[in-house]
Amino acid sequence: MERLKRRIAKLLVSILTLFAFSHPVLAAPIELTLADSISLALKNNKDIKISTLARDKAVWVIKQEEAGKGVSLNLNHSARRSDSAGGDPATNFSNNVSLSVPIYSGGKLESQIDQAKLELKIADLGLDATMQQTKQNVTTYYFNVLQYRNEAQINRETVDNYTAHLKDVQAKYEIGTVAKTDVLASQVSLATAQDDLIKAENNYNVAVATLNNAIGLSLDSELTLKEGLKYEKNSLTLEDCVKYALANHPEIAEYQTKIASAEDDVKIAKSGDKPTVDFAVGQSWYDKDFPGANNSNWQATITASFNLFDSGLNKSRVQQSQYSLATAQEAADQKRDTVLLDVRQYYLSMREAEKRIDTNQVAVNQAQENLKIQEARYSAGVGTNLDVLDAVLHLNQTKINDIQALYDYNTSKAQLDKAMGVPVQ
Repeated sequence: MERLKRRIAKLLVSILTLFAFSHPVLAAPIELTLADSISLALKNNKDIKISTLARDKAVWVIKQEEAGKGVSLNLNHSARRSDSAGGDPATNFSNNVSLSVPIYSGGKLESQIDQAKLELKIADLGLDATMQQTKQNVTTYYFNVLQYRNEAQINRETVDNYTAHLKDVQAKYEIGTVAKTDVLASQVSLATAQDDLIKAENNYNVAVATLNNAIGLSLDSELTLKEGLKYEKNSLTLEDCVKYALANHPEIAEYQTKIASAEDDVKIAKSGDKPTVDFAVGQSWYDKDFPGANNSNWQATITASFNLFDSGLNKSRVQQSQYSLATAQEAADQKRDTVLLDVRQYYLSMREAEKRIDTNQVAVNQAQENLKIQEARYSAGVGTNLDVLDAVLHLNQTKINDIQALYDYNTSKAQLDKAMGVPVQ
């Protein structure tokens, strides 16, 4: 009997173990603050990785250009077999070691080095701009999730209000105190609210997937956002924001650096009309026997060259570089104007949303009070069904307006930070 009990117990343990492993444990939702989301995005964003690679490449371009001004040492070895008419075949081996260094390049080499350093600065500024854009994008995506989450919650409350009212109307209809039209109107309002709820829940799911994609998580990851839409006052004036943008926006600085690089292009092109001087020294050996090291001679050479006539080739290069410089200057002015317009637009949008926050909160309180009054009037038989339905709809709209104002304020504030060039911490 004891043996049978032990066998049954083992069988039960096996069944429970198999059941446990055959039902996967659902992963817990990932909790994120806005700072967490930005940190993940900065770590995983492909654009940032590409900009970082471009920056690292620019470092090696500087080394390449600096090497062009340094000493060059070369070793050459050759083996030659020849045969002349009526003669015996001859073998010759030769070796040559040469050292060369540019003495004067008309400013070309110096300008190329300076230009390479400017390209590194441009790459650094481009990386800063990419990081700021990533931060702004993730901030907006984070707020989108909050917005649709709040909107879905408001729509659920609206569905609950319409459902409760429909029950009241049906009860009155059954005892003959209201007409069938009241029931039908209430059902239509409930169906419309349910339709809005379905849309809001779908918008929420899409917003979560978009945020997951931006921060490098699986698209179907469940998220729990630890922060909500809130109002934090921005005390800066428009003038403060404009001054900050002019001094700190990376793209304004990037375009100014591109002007300096274009100026170096002009110097490089003009160097073609200047002489160049190079110095070289060499030692050579030759012999008929390998490795060809018996006979030797050396030579030192200073070579000066000057372009006397090239059918206007270098003049064309100079003209092209000057047009490129003018284009860079126009592009810099255009970027500056665009940045200042963005600053003004997002600042004014932020202030407009700020004003709506207070008025919408008052409207929500008034709408809630109005709904209570209309429900009480309808229950007492002195109000109409339409009054209650309108009150529910009005409360829904005021709540939507309230969270929309908070959303607009926070997103405009994030866009303003980006337009000003506020660095990523």
